[in-house]
Amino acid sequence: MEALYSGPFYENVIRNIETAGKVANIDPNILERLKTPRRSICVSIPVRMDDYSVKVFQGYRVQHNQTLGPFKGGIRFHPDVNLSEVAALSALMTFKNSLLQLPLGGAKGGVTVDPTKLSRTELQNLTRRMTSEFAPFIGPTKDIPAPDVGTNPRIMAWLMDTYSQQQGYAIPGVVTGKPVEIGGSVGRESATGKGVVYVAFEIAKRKNIPLSGATMAIQGFGNVGSYAALTASNMGAKIVAVSDVGGAIYNPEGFKIVDLIDYIKKQNPIQNFPGSQKISNNDLLELPVDFLLPCALENQITEKNADRIRAKIIVEGANGPTTPAATQILHKRGVTVVPDVLANGGGVIVSYFEWVQDIASYFWDEDEVDRKLRTALVKAFELAWAMTSEKNVDMRTGAMAVALKRLETAMLLRGLYPR
Repeated sequence: MEALYSGPFYENVIRNIETAGKVANIDPNILERLKTPRRSICVSIPVRMDDYSVKVFQGYRVQHNQTLGPFKGGIRFHPDVNLSEVAALSALMTFKNSLLQLPLGGAKGGVTVDPTKLSRTELQNLTRRMTSEFAPFIGPTKDIPAPDVGTNPRIMAWLMDTYSQQQGYAIPGVVTGKPVEIGGSVGRESATGKGVVYVAFEIAKRKNIPLSGATMAIQGFGNVGSYAALTASNMGAKIVAVSDVGGAIYNPEGFKIVDLIDYIKKQNPIQNFPGSQKISNNDLLELPVDFLLPCALENQITEKNADRIRAKIIVEGANGPTTPAATQILHKRGVTVVPDVLANGGGVIVSYFEWVQDIASYFWDEDEVDRKLRTALVKAFELAWAMTSEKNVDMRTGAMAVALKRLETAMLLRGLYPR
């Protein structure tokens, strides 16, 4: 079974489970169950392309654990998607939802595809066929997907419509991250990025580094990174570096984020933004800043570059951007790493709110969503910080220990069937 999911990202997750499990004295039988997903669904997705040829894509949905509630997790469209990566992400969703005190389990999905190479028609055909393949395994009481890397509200709308057509009536609760007009929640699009900054604010208070005036570098300027930059800028932080897949830019005086976002919306390359200095993504990670927000992909900070990181605090907007070995190096150097299971939890929190609103057919305004989001994140942060302080460990281990304790209690109460 281990060979089935073999890969560096998945192995990093297993190491984190084992480390936190020892700290929290988790029942070894519980740890053993949590190391392997409950179910992995691998499907072929044939798509009629615009030239009338048929191309087959590979799709995955890994359902890790549902002790606390229905499976929950995003679907990503990316050329590097594979079973091992999706399995690792599904496990992180289990621990994230547990830490955030949500009544949800963990899952993740993906398709090995570059969505930027598909036309709108091809992308819709891919999404609808993928939904048909996953349909027996998803649903508002089974497994609720959401957007992730390479997917967006429009793709979630196609997923919701396809599933609803098959059932014969509208089922908005089958997916979150939808457009507001068909059952989505206000505040969902910005929730992950905002949440990263709300968590940064909390750690800043503990470290006596005022967020107002603090310098910040953000790797990745997609949905998460851009909203994080905008929120942090509005709270007084100075965003001195940002990046996307094409490279990075730097300005020691800070960027006017509203202008930068407007510039990118006009399809301009980020590297050509006026008044900026071009640097590499590696250079961005190693800048002497107060806060580093990695908001791109996994395994960006490793044992190879951890000694060169000069940020005081790292707040993980992406999933798994810092390896366990790098986390230990940084911890010994006094660099605080606020882990992904806490820092980027805003998206799934508001996804949970959306799911609740869909079920109740009663929707909240954006102020209420934002207030509830911040309350939930602060509560989770305080739990993780208390465990970290009590056990004198790095914050990733502390946060994972909190998640594991909640899962252990629930799994022991439910028991094992059959015996």
